[in-house]
Amino acid sequence: MYRRFGKRGFDLLAAALLIAALAPAMAAVALAVRLALGRPVLFRQVRAGRHGAPFILLKFRTMREGAGDDAARMTRLGRGLRAIAIDEWPQLVNVLRGEMSLVGPRPLPLDYLPRFSARQASRVSVLPGLAGLAQAAGRNAVPWEARLELDARYAEAPPRLSRDLRLLLRCAVLAATGRGAAAPGHATMPTFEKNRA
Repeated sequence: MYRRFGKRGFDLLAAALLIAALAPAMAAVALAVRLALGRPVLFRQVRAGRHGAPFILLKFRTMREGAGDDAARMTRLGRGLRAIAIDEWPQLVNVLRGEMSLVGPRPLPLDYLPRFSARQASRVSVLPGLAGLAQAAGRNAVPWEARLELDARYAEAPPRLSRDLRLLLRCAVLAATGRGAAAPGHATMPTFEKNRA
């Protein structure tokens, strides 16, 4: 029942309630980003959704525009927003649109799809999510091979409300502490170059 109707219903209700509750904070963050980085306030990027279908992912901007690596373009405000995952809040709109779920594998760039093994590619059999099994295991500090394996495990298991609630709680705790916001030695996460499995 949760697979067919409950998960989407839970996503819609929870996302709508969270947007309403967070609206004042989101407005304050948008103003801070506007003052620190100018326009646009939101970062938009094409990502792979369910079955690889492209969609526009929304995030608060955390980097300056222009050339240079992520570390060079990352602002102090951006590091703070990323540490506690506030930059991800606009993806609640993606959830309302049905492009994402609250819980599922994180959406990755389209050009990653050909690099996956068959098992790793199973991660796109479900909607991508704000939180997930890999994020609960340590966010961006989890190496790519382990991260993609955890995504595959989530995708192959029958959806359960109790599991999704546990994952949301674990991810919220991690975000509140700022742990795992970046891979060791990186501003965010290194590029997934190719499948090594």
